[in-house]
Amino acid sequence: MDIPREPRTKRKPLIYGGIAAAAVLVLTIAVAGLDPAAPAVERSLVVLDSVVRGTMVRQVRAPGNLVPERIRFVPAVTAGRVERKLVAPGAIVDARTVLLELSNPEVQLELLEAQRELSAAEQQLVSLRTSLENQRLNQASALATVRAQYLEAKRNADAARELIKIEAMSRAEAATAIERAEELETRLQIERDRLTLMTESVGPQLEVQEGQVARLRNIVAFQRNRLASMRVTAGMAGVLQDMALEEGQWVLPGQTLARVVNPERLKAVLRVPQVQARDVALGQRVLVDTRTDTIPGHVLRIDPAVEAGAVAVDVALDAELPQGARPDLAVDGTIEIERLPDVLHVGRPAYGQAESTVGLFKLVDGGGYAERVQVKLGRGSVNTIQVVDGLNQGDVVILSDMSRWDQYDRVRIR
Repeated sequence: MDIPREPRTKRKPLIYGGIAAAAVLVLTIAVAGLDPAAPAVERSLVVLDSVVRGTMVRQVRAPGNLVPERIRFVPAVTAGRVERKLVAPGAIVDARTVLLELSNPEVQLELLEAQRELSAAEQQLVSLRTSLENQRLNQASALATVRAQYLEAKRNADAARELIKIEAMSRAEAATAIERAEELETRLQIERDRLTLMTESVGPQLEVQEGQVARLRNIVAFQRNRLASMRVTAGMAGVLQDMALEEGQWVLPGQTLARVVNPERLKAVLRVPQVQARDVALGQRVLVDTRTDTIPGHVLRIDPAVEAGAVAVDVALDAELPQGARPDLAVDGTIEIERLPDVLHVGRPAYGQAESTVGLFKLVDGGGYAERVQVKLGRGSVNTIQVVDGLNQGDVVILSDMSRWDQYDRVRIR
């Protein structure tokens, strides 16, 4: 007889499946909770530097040019036409070297007119001196005549007084003689005063006319100088650097005709960015790089104005110039701003600014990894920057641009 069997259940496979699913879920959650793997960075592609403690030299670097200390711009004294060019740029000249010749007939006519006026004034001076001397002599003669008349009348008056005493002359005749003497005494004093006044007035009258003559002489000299200036000279010894004129060209008074420089004495003019120029001061040490040599110098002058975002700084060179140095040669200057003793400093990172806080990657685990740390920076220089907080002496950091790994706080160095 057949015995019926109970059907087999599928509970065990279901349990095993649930366990497996739960395990997969737990593993997935665990993996999701793990940090992403650190990206790899090639060591050869990054710039590393160590934090050191010591004296940090703050510097400012700026481009510039060599400029002559003495530059003479030769101007046109008067208008004229260029007749001849006698010297070409680059030639060595002295103060009397004639650079070019100008012509202007009006200048010659003005000189002739000034000479004519001077001759007329000199003739007037001679005539005035002669006339005043004649007047003085005539007055002196009149004074002598009156004096003789007075002396005679005085003698007659004295005789009349004696004759009255002995009644040898009438009182009327005696009174007439005495009055005649008194009259002539008064006339004598008047003639003396006239001679004195005339003598004193001779000098001022001559001075006025002499002043007119002197003024006209100055005008003649000025006109002669204008005519002489048509032969344009260099005015100083040096090298003719520029003379952008052509024969037949008309020039105006004050127009620059040429430029003469002294190539033996040059200075460097650096164009310092206006943000960094605030730390530049007179007397600071400078190293000027001419591409072939480095010349020491010092800050001589700082331009008070800003032009095109830069401040012009004149640098006096304290050593002999290398061979081949010439005006307008491009140079680079490094100005030493200050020295900070006993501070932590490191090479300047690609994206770090002075007086700011930035994230830098510091090497850890023996240099195999780099972790981002917040670093407070202080005062900066051309290639170095002060570390205020966030790093210690001996730490090695990455200075190159790490913006590609901004989303990571840890990278692997391989």
